[in-house]
Parts: sequence; structure tokens; C-alpha cells
Amino acid sequence: MEAPRLVIGDGHLGIWAALCHVFPQAEEQRCWNHRILNVLDKLPKKAQAQAKILLRALAYAKTLQEAERLKRVFQDWCQAQGYPAAAQVLDQDWERMITFYRFPKEHWIHLRTTNVVESPFAALRLRTDAAKRFKKVENATAVIFKMLLIAEKRFRRLNAPELLQEVYLGAKFVNGLPEKQERMGVAA
Repeated sequence: MEAPRLVIGDGHLGIWAALCHVFPQAEEQRCWNHRILNVLDKLPKKAQAQAKILLRALAYAKTLQEAERLKRVFQDWCQAQGYPAAAQVLDQDWERMITFYRFPKEHWIHLRTTNVVESPFAALRLRTDAAKRFKKVENATAVIFKMLLIAEKRFRRLNAPELLQEVYLGAKFVNGLPEKQERMGVAA
């Protein structure tokens, strides 16, 4: 593959700045997990449980239109509770938050967050102190590589891998459905 069709990242501005120069045709998806944590940081602990429920519903909305509606519901709730800063956080990078709706619905579970990439490295991070004790970089690299090989056995397989060729060839999707089906009103 010469260039990715989609890059998923957290709020690190460097990735987005570099992406437009290296892979200008790649679309950008902001990690929902990181954005939800950003929103929760703007709320007091007592409001976070209710906010999580609203944000989870928003992140897993079945259509872009439903996501837009739930965003307004959340922002109205924030305003009513007196948390305007939390309401504004969702507006930041909103277009990057909803990019996954332009890809096959079967792939959405893989596209919403960077956790797919981060999870295997969680166990690795626990052992970085041990790796620092190695006298040779090659030895530490070998241990890290072996840990990733072990973690790979528990990786979740991609849903609907047969759709990858369509995505690669530039097929257009609307709300997770091929554009032609969506225009004809075929429901998922």
C-alpha cells in the first residue's frame, strides 16, 4: 500500500501537521477515547457519570445525523448544568471525530479509537524500566519484539476484511453504506 486511506490519532498536533505533507490524500480520524477523556477533564467528578453515558451514545451513534443530534443534546446538557467549557471541547476537531462514517460500517469498531494500537503497548510500557537495564539496545529490542509477538496472538481480527479492497480503491461510503445504497435509501 502506497498511502493509507485513513489515519487515526489522538490530539497530538504533530501527526496532523505532518500527515497533510506526507499523505495529503489520507483522511483523518480523531480518537474518540481521547476526546471523551478531554471532555471529562472539563467536568467535576459528580457530573462525569452522566456525561459518560451521553458521550458513549454519541460515539456509537448509528448515523452521522444521529451523532450530530446527540452532540447537540450533550452540549445542551452541559450548558444547562453550567459546564460550557465541556460543551466546547466537542467542537474542537469535530470533523475529524466523524470521519469514520465515510467508511464501511463493519470497520467502525476499529476506526473510532487508537486503543487498537495502544493496548498491545500497555504491557510493554510496564516493562520499559526492565528494558532500560539491558546493556545493548539489540537485547532490549529483542525482548520488546518478542512481547509484541506474544501480544499479537490476542489481536482482534478485522471485521469484513473483504471490504478493504473497496476502501483502498476509493469507494465512497455514507453512514457506513456504499454511497449508491445510501442514495437509494437502503437501510443497514
